[in-house]
Amino acid sequence: MQLFIAEKPELAKAIVAGLGGGQRREGYYDCGANCVTWCYGHMLKLLNPEDYDVRYRKWTMDDLPIINIPWHRKPADDAGRQAQLKTIIRLLKTANSVVHAGDPDEEGQLLVDEILAYAECRVPVQRLLINDNNIKVVRRQLGAMRDNRDFAGLSAAADARSAGDQLYGFNLTRGYTLAARAKGYQGIVSVGRVQTPILGLVVRRCKENAAHRPVFYYEVQGTFAFGDIRFPARYKCADEDPVDDEGRPNNLEHATRIAERVSGQPAKILAAATRQSETAPPLPYNLLKLQIDASRKLELKPHEVKAITQTLREKHRLITYNRSDCEYLSEEQHEDAPAVLAAVAKTAPLLGIAAGRAEPALRSRAFNSSKVSAHHAIIPTDAMADFAALTDDEQNIYLLIARAYIAQFWPKHRSDLTEVLVEVAGHRFATTSAVTTALGWKGLYKNDAGNEALRDSAADTHEDLRILAAARTGACLSAIAERAQTRPPALYTMPSLLSDLTSVAKYIRDNRLRRVLVEKDSSKEGEHGGIGTPATRDAIIKTLFDRGYLAEQGQSIIATPAGAELYDALPDAAKYPDMTAIWHEQQKAISAGAYDMRSFIRQLVEHIAEEIAAIKQNGVKMQVSAPSCPSCGEPLRRIGKKDKKGFFWGCSGFADGCAFTCGDKAGQPYRASPSRGRRRRRPDGRKRPALPSAMG
Repeated sequence: MQLFIAEKPELAKAIVAGLGGGQRREGYYDCGANCVTWCYGHMLKLLNPEDYDVRYRKWTMDDLPIINIPWHRKPADDAGRQAQLKTIIRLLKTANSVVHAGDPDEEGQLLVDEILAYAECRVPVQRLLINDNNIKVVRRQLGAMRDNRDFAGLSAAADARSAGDQLYGFNLTRGYTLAARAKGYQGIVSVGRVQTPILGLVVRRCKENAAHRPVFYYEVQGTFAFGDIRFPARYKCADEDPVDDEGRPNNLEHATRIAERVSGQPAKILAAATRQSETAPPLPYNLLKLQIDASRKLELKPHEVKAITQTLREKHRLITYNRSDCEYLSEEQHEDAPAVLAAVAKTAPLLGIAAGRAEPALRSRAFNSSKVSAHHAIIPTDAMADFAALTDDEQNIYLLIARAYIAQFWPKHRSDLTEVLVEVAGHRFATTSAVTTALGWKGLYKNDAGNEALRDSAADTHEDLRILAAARTGACLSAIAERAQTRPPALYTMPSLLSDLTSVAKYIRDNRLRRVLVEKDSSKEGEHGGIGTPATRDAIIKTLFDRGYLAEQGQSIIATPAGAELYDALPDAAKYPDMTAIWHEQQKAISAGAYDMRSFIRQLVEHIAEEIAAIKQNGVKMQVSAPSCPSCGEPLRRIGKKDKKGFFWGCSGFADGCAFTCGDKAGQPYRASPSRGRRRRRPDGRKRPALPSAMG
């Protein structure tokens, strides 16, 4: 028996179709000489420190750094995954050979390899590479399988990154948390390779915004008339004009003098040229772009969007794989267009006319197999559902995904761009106009306010200037010099933060590492040196909010005082994205077999040990406001959790002999019985100070 192990149920179903069909059993398909089973993402997870040694359940500085090498895995907590894992292992025991059908990337390689290692599989393993469930693609790839050992480097790189993230995260989080608690801090000081640089982006943006000092400059704007045509134009600086470093007029008297000189004066066109412009429709969504648009239009949080798409995919079967980082489709998927468009029209009557006007024969730039990565873009399936049975959020997300797909089969948007150069009283003014000649796909988006894809960024006006020609004469009706000022870097919004995560390389100060991070995404459209993945970014951002490091201020995202204090307390290595670039370079070498996975971990362990030693020696520079212990004056710490026993407060000087404790009331220390605090006398016999008023 040959056992196929697919990463997802949908892929397993496609493989069964490619093999000629089979009978569905409990957790697998019986295809005669073949069996096809599936995973639900990662079926195993790394052991936690306390799984190796129960003493690690209690966080103590003396135990750090914790170095669990070699690292091991255990079944995931989810009961459904545990049951499916048992099915896979049972099938492996009877298999004569295995076909690894994980996604064709590092994580997909590790996902199945770790199961084979956990089950101690000893039979031959082949590798099936599929990034498109189209049956033609599946059948072609079934005839092009390779030895799984050829991909050992991919698995090793993913394994190293996974183990490295865990080692770095729990050691640095425990270290900084314990150091902060010694000063009375009440929460968890969470540190992670991706999480902390994301916090750094927001903190630095907030600081830049607050520190901004406006620089003033001047704009000279004229209004011109040539026959019946009127249009605005901007002054073009001459070599002798006083300007700032950006080439903008910076002298009010000079700018006002120019405006006065040209107002009411004859004008002549020096040059006028028109060129045709075509704009292709936006590519279909990947998860990040969908989260950006859903935040902008629907005010949905990124983790909410991921959950909604999960339901649309798994429960309603209305969309394809939802965690994709790709915006392209395979060329074979083009033939599915009639069926998918018909399904959209039936499912979402709001898009019925739009789907009906689509031209399935059109082939947009989205259909490019060479740009499909481990997954293709998120698009509707040919399944249909009762639209009224979906929640409002499910309806809205489906409409976004479906509209982007329909747009691939609408004509390009066409316009004429005209550039005009005018001379008046020896001074030159310029303008650009855009006139739509064919609305095309933009007709689907005409009410989509704030959509960057709809802007004619080069246009100053939409007046039709195409009939203007050089040497034509007219007049400058009026001109005005207006003071303008530079604006501070805008505080992040959720859409702008998500967008920036795709290009954090620009914030790396080391030129070589910046190039390394950009190179990492060279094969991904829309990623230009990013950090995190579409599957993890939303959860990381949510964690930063949940732990009180980030907050919303209207539509803006700001760092809280706790987030800013944590940022200031951490070394640069933790709060900039440089580490991701360094890791990518090393993991690329691991994939190629030029670097050893355990050498990577050993080097990381040395770095962690240095960081922990620094924490032990220097503590953490966080300004913490905490009630003082009435017994010894050290900060009190809130202990416990929301269970039957509840919270209580204890002295952070416990290790030095102070055993003061008291109850908790509304998050503040409270001593219900005066006798509780007098059970222990101070070692020096001095009178204990009075309790703060907050303690009753």
